[in-house]
Amino acid sequence: MVSFSKFQTIPTSCAEFVHPWTESCSTAITGIGIHALQESFRIYVTVYMLASIMRGRVPSQKEIKQTLVGIIISSIFLGTNAFAFPLFACWLRKLFGHFNVLSVGFLPAFLASYVAILLERPSRRGLLALYVTNVATETLFRMAAWRGLVRPVPYGQVLIFSASIAALLYVYRGHQTKRDSVYSLLRFVVGPYEENGYVENRADLPSMADARELQSSGDGDKIKRPGGTSKGLIHIVPTACCRIYRRLLMAIQGLSRHTVCPHPFSCAYYTLQLMSCLLRRVFNRDSKFYAIPSGLLAGLAFGFFPDNTVALYVMWKSLQVIYSDSIQKGYVPQLPGGTILLYSFSTAILFHAGVLEPQNLRPSYWKFLHSLSGARIAVMDRKSLDAFGMDTSKALLEVLAKTNTYLVPYSEL
Repeated sequence: MVSFSKFQTIPTSCAEFVHPWTESCSTAITGIGIHALQESFRIYVTVYMLASIMRGRVPSQKEIKQTLVGIIISSIFLGTNAFAFPLFACWLRKLFGHFNVLSVGFLPAFLASYVAILLERPSRRGLLALYVTNVATETLFRMAAWRGLVRPVPYGQVLIFSASIAALLYVYRGHQTKRDSVYSLLRFVVGPYEENGYVENRADLPSMADARELQSSGDGDKIKRPGGTSKGLIHIVPTACCRIYRRLLMAIQGLSRHTVCPHPFSCAYYTLQLMSCLLRRVFNRDSKFYAIPSGLLAGLAFGFFPDNTVALYVMWKSLQVIYSDSIQKGYVPQLPGGTILLYSFSTAILFHAGVLEPQNLRPSYWKFLHSLSGARIAVMDRKSLDAFGMDTSKALLEVLAKTNTYLVPYSEL
């Protein structure tokens, strides 16, 4: 159990703790900066190139120029985040005359992150804040569990995911304007039929007579789709199993559909993806509130493939959407610079854990910090931090072994 005389100070100098491989603060900061910029450039070239390839077309000259500018700006942002940390750590040591539990990690990381995020394009700040907040939330939970303040809840990520999906579906059902990218994902997963305003265009949907005609004719090569278009399906291998599957699918599609349901084909067919049809049939009307139990039930399927990262991402995304909607309706005020502050605070949490209690940091993020700093984050002297009562030096050795990372000799830095 951690014993915190929390604001006890340690007289260690920045040369002893932050950069023990050199006495010079400027030399240490410059070395970290050069390596971080090189590593950041490599990371973002890979990210942007993959994004370009996934578009599936040859980029125009304008797009190539925008990509290059984006790579340069993002590399400067990430590189600044890395080298500004030791800069502020050394500056705070000179200002206070000592280190304390906040100035060894949290405060310099907060200041460094605040400066760095201002260099990044505003369009990317929200995405970056969402990512680091996701990781920071998991880190805070690990820190609390390590201290014995909380206990893991069985299938807790499933509960988080279900509640978050229910909230997103409720907003999806109840609002006309959906500019956030998460709605494209929902549109892909649950289809456009649950979207607010879709019901007004039901004249374009295939009727039940169309479905029964398709069933009786056995013509499964082309199916009428919303919007009056048709698209050829892949050729079906003429095996007995495929024919049985097609007949069963057509039979389910040809069953009845309630008059207030906006989706094509039968309720039985659509209920295989959501349960809103059942509620419409029971109450004989449609309502955006049906998205809540439907989302909760649909989220239970997440239990077959649980993942903390996905659950936390959906949770924070739903909170972001609800907050934005509340601002538009005038329920809550907009916090000036909220995205920047959230990014800075969350990144500070991650740097604090990386310095003082690396055992509570997600292993993949520790590897990222290790790579970005050129292994310098592992070389920072942790023995002086043992005075805070967290066995930091021992935890560092355990994390290095667990993540297959390493300590670099001072002569190589």
